[in-house]
Amino acid sequence: MVKFSAKNHSTNSFALNRRNFLFASIGLSAFIYTQYLGGKARPRYQRSLDLQQLRYSDQQWRQLLEDNAYQVLRQAKTEPRRSSLLNHEWRQGVYSCIACGLNLFRHDMKFHSTSGWPSFHDHIRGHLETYTDFQQFPPQQGYRCARCLGHQGHLIMDGPLPSGERWCNNGTALRFIAQSKTL
Repeated sequence: MVKFSAKNHSTNSFALNRRNFLFASIGLSAFIYTQYLGGKARPRYQRSLDLQQLRYSDQQWRQLLEDNAYQVLRQAKTEPRRSSLLNHEWRQGVYSCIACGLNLFRHDMKFHSTSGWPSFHDHIRGHLETYTDFQQFPPQQGYRCARCLGHQGHLIMDGPLPSGERWCNNGTALRFIAQSKTL
């Protein structure tokens, strides 16, 4: 018969906690890899091959963009929640990149997400490209305009079916162009 003393029990308890910590770390690492760093859980989107990229220096972008737009598009900042007037825009039209004018979303792709940012369940194919945003923890799936490479927002997989995607966009990075009533 083996007797455990309090000393042996605390040592075994420490080893068990260390083992649990190791397994939890491995599990968390696997989760982060599959969700954000190359697993198949997140869709990857690339720019259209026939789309010409704009290449400006940082100084040129500072001159072309207002300060808020520069912070979002060039430094991947996020505007304050519920600060965009585009949250309440429901007319027919298109949403284009404010830096280069590339159309990114149509009005029928927008939905009311209650997130505080303009959200879309789909995008115009080839006009956005996704990347892993390591400025966030855990890393998130960011996306940018395929023409000017300006950061637009983050792709989150909690949107409406059938895609399940929520393209959560900074309103500062978009310009809404209303569809004309005349044909």
